[in-house]
Amino acid sequence: MARQLYDLASADPALRFSPYCWRIRLALAHKGLPVETIPWRFTETERLAFSGQGLVPVLVDGERVVHESWAIAEYLDAAYPDRPSLFGGPAAQAVTRFVNGWADATLHPALAPMILRDLLDVILPEHRAYFRESRERRFGRTLEAMAAERDQAVTGFRRLLQPLRLVLRAQPFLAGAAPAYADYILLGTFQWARCVSGFRLLEGDDPVHAWRARMLDAHDGLAGRAPGHEV
Repeated sequence: MARQLYDLASADPALRFSPYCWRIRLALAHKGLPVETIPWRFTETERLAFSGQGLVPVLVDGERVVHESWAIAEYLDAAYPDRPSLFGGPAAQAVTRFVNGWADATLHPALAPMILRDLLDVILPEHRAYFRESRERRFGRTLEAMAAERDQAVTGFRRLLQPLRLVLRAQPFLAGAAPAYADYILLGTFQWARCVSGFRLLEGDDPVHAWRARMLDAHDGLAGRAPGHEV
């Protein structure tokens, strides 16, 4: 069986925007593992029934089925120890788990309100009512109200990036001299925005901006070649 990754897609099947799926696409490239990406869309939970749950990413690797981005990354490092490590050892993996939590609990809630209205425009029309209702319930405001506030909100988002900025002033990647899974976690966050929104998140002189450019070029430009907006 070919290796397959179920990956969140827009109305255009070539436009893939999930931050969690991007983590795994980059992780697979890091490992040098070819994969067929299968477009999946909101509400198509029945197509993932074989995985025992209803969210992407889902990796099918031969007879093995793994879901949830962190679990997939751990699986890839354990299953393919002869290929470049995603973490760089147990201690680095433990620190990377913190980066994973920081992105999920701090960066994503700050970023989402700035891009959700743009995201609505790229998904299938039949999924827009679900998307709007579920996101407005989660954030307690309309998508339009959130978009109207983003010129002010982006200042707070940029402030949250200061820990990353301090690291990148000393080294080219979060993981050191070369990117690893910690970098893929954070690029997934920025790729989520780049794929669906032209809103400017970073100033041109920000070390995070330069890091993002390096990451977009990584692995033969895997992320940079993907459909999206200029950044």
